[in-house]
Amino acid sequence: MRVVVWIREFLVGHTQRVRVGGQLPEEVSVTSGVPQGSILGPLLFLAYINDIWRNTWSAIRLFTDGCVIFRETVNNNDVERLQIDLGRLREWAVENGMKINPGKSKAVSFTRAQVNDLLNYSLLDQVIQEASSCKLLLLLLVFSPWAGLGRDHSSVRRLV
Repeated sequence: MRVVVWIREFLVGHTQRVRVGGQLPEEVSVTSGVPQGSILGPLLFLAYINDIWRNTWSAIRLFTDGCVIFRETVNNNDVERLQIDLGRLREWAVENGMKINPGKSKAVSFTRAQVNDLLNYSLLDQVIQEASSCKLLLLLLVFSPWAGLGRDHSSVRRLV
């Protein structure tokens, strides 16, 4: 029980202010989030989103500031399942009071196959922008037709 009290005291009662043009306004209360730059913040975030994967067919990887959902897509059924899983992520966010920003998401296809159709995924009724690369923490993922991905006609689609 002491840990809960300690975490609560860590999270509540913070104020902040931002200097603008040499002016330093009065402090305002921070009503959500964790103190920026804290070591405990990312750990609390991971504990908070730890069950985000439930009821999904696709693989999900958790990071200190977000997650990646991906799956191999061999046919249209796989594409539909990934879109259904995006809907389940939305449901999870609503249930847990978490806001998702679809504008920060990217759809990337990694394949050696000739694919002419565009990726058409959406999150919160907003189309996820297709990209040829994405940053994942310090890792830069880039589409390359020469990448060894196993079967020639399969692809892995990542939504970041």
